[in-house]
Amino acid sequence: MTGTKTSTLVPWKDTKLMKELRDFRFLALVAGVAGMAFPLSAADYPSKPITMIVPYAAGGSGDLTTRLTADLLKDILKVNVQVENVTGGGATIGISQVARSKPDGYTLALVTTSPITVSPLVSKVPYDPLKDLTYVARVIVLPHPFIVRSNSAFKSLADVFDYARKNPGKFRWSAAAARGGPHLSTEMMFKTEGVGTTYVPFSGGTEAVAALLGGQIDAAVVTDFAGPLAAGEVRVLAESGPVRIASLPEVRTYKELGYPLSPSIFLGFAGPAGLPPEVVKTLDGAIAKALEHKRFVELAERLKMARAFAGGTEFAALVKADIAGMKDALDKLGLGK
Repeated sequence: MTGTKTSTLVPWKDTKLMKELRDFRFLALVAGVAGMAFPLSAADYPSKPITMIVPYAAGGSGDLTTRLTADLLKDILKVNVQVENVTGGGATIGISQVARSKPDGYTLALVTTSPITVSPLVSKVPYDPLKDLTYVARVIVLPHPFIVRSNSAFKSLADVFDYARKNPGKFRWSAAAARGGPHLSTEMMFKTEGVGTTYVPFSGGTEAVAALLGGQIDAAVVTDFAGPLAAGEVRVLAESGPVRIASLPEVRTYKELGYPLSPSIFLGFAGPAGLPPEVVKTLDGAIAKALEHKRFVELAERLKMARAFAGGTEFAALVKADIAGMKDALDKLGLGK
């Protein structure tokens, strides 16, 4: 057998070349981390399509508002803005999807009162509304007035309180959603007045209005009032939110009347936590411009909604205040989780 040479692997010594390679890898790693940490600048954003998640089914006021906003933003921001409906969980599924998204400004959510200021206080939801979201802009405040039949004996809230004091538990009323803002603020109003009433739950505002007109209940606190009001079927006694109804400027709000809870029923937009301030500034500036467009004004008038723009900082402060007020109300009413 002829001799066969075997090769032996010799460790590569720490040569100058190896040092240069290590330095190169280190610099590449630093550059990669820096790129992940600072993916955007004011000049860069937006440079690709934006997705707006609507956590409700198509066709509602929130969906229509978002779709029109997206359409107007296409021209303002010069990028495509698409809308996706991600429903379920009382709107919490769609919002949680956005809360988990990359904080780059390309994924936003329509946010509304219930899943932001109520649901997290009464049940377990997959996000913290104060820690997991960046609030970009509030665009709409929906009126939810306290209404009675126009042929009833109740001409004012004072008439309602007087009847309720003389007939404990016999005044029956409802709201668009149990444990929603209008329900809780009205419960607090009755509690402040020291009167006992009976809340009758329905699956939505339309059903509550039908029950009111049918005589099953004495009052309703709903947003579905425009049609019956125009037909002369209902009388508006107060507005449960903090903003007066534009078409009924003489009707005072719960807040103006001195009651402790008068939450805004809002529509707005938010992104995940950590959204760069420059991106928020670009977005809320563009959204503010969209609200002034003739098409947006016409939509708000048609749906009896109040345009009520608030930029990111103001919107976040309003949400924080609403959550604090709602928590206090829930605790006092024994409805907190």
